[in-house]
Parts: sequence; structure tokens; C-alpha cells
Amino acid sequence: MCRSIVSLRDVPQATPLEVEAAARQFVRKISGTKAKMPSKANQPAFDQAIDEIAESTARLLSAWVVQGRQQAG
Repeated sequence: MCRSIVSLRDVPQATPLEVEAAARQFVRKISGTKAKMPSKANQPAFDQAIDEIAESTARLLSAWVVQGRQQAG
């Protein structure tokens, strides 16, 4: 687990920017990208992965139940 990826589970209403930032951190970690941006050849795949992970994360957070209370969604 990458320790720099922020847990959004306990954030009452994670913003789209927070979700995107977490997705970006995840994609950078699994792709091994050390620079802020990948090469031009890899940029489309990098951006698509971030979008897909952010969408999936938003769905997860909207459905997640925390200590007996359901998240608004």
C-alpha cells in the first residue's frame, strides 16, 4: 500500500479534486512514474486510467456505509 495515497473513506464529502488526486497518486505508483507527468507516448493511457479510477472511486465512496450511517449519494 502506498502510504502517500490519502484515505477518503472518512471524508464526509470528498470533492472531485480529492478523488482525482488520489486516483493520480495511485496511477503514478502502479505505473512507476516518478515525474509529475508521463512521456507524451504514455499520456493518453495515464489520463484514461486516472479518469476510470476516479469514476470508480466516486461510486465506491457514494455507496460506502461508515459505522452504521450511509453516505449521501
